[in-house]
Amino acid sequence: MAARIKKGDNVIVIAGRDKGRTGEVIEMHRDDSRVLVRGVNMVKRHQRQSASQEGGIISKEAPIHLSNVALADPKDGKPTRVGFKFVGKGEERKKVRFAKRSGVEIDG
Repeated sequence: MAARIKKGDNVIVIAGRDKGRTGEVIEMHRDDSRVLVRGVNMVKRHQRQSASQEGGIISKEAPIHLSNVALADPKDGKPTRVGFKFVGKGEERKKVRFAKRSGVEIDG
């Protein structure tokens, strides 16, 4: 199955504690269908001091399920679904993602 959301995409949280917040996808966890979004779903973790890092309570992003995020439309920034289409003919034919809301290609 092709990935509808990829690392580097701008997404909008559509459900949960951070509903309405936007951010960039930092990391994908395909095996459990979760993404890490910069500045969203922040949690506090206790960290032991080591030679390279300070100890204490740190804030970091926690993974959020793919069903709770939607791709931000490149045209107007509102949530959109993702479709796939083929562009080009013959050898140059390639599968690209597009925003169903506006029809704009995402990775062209």
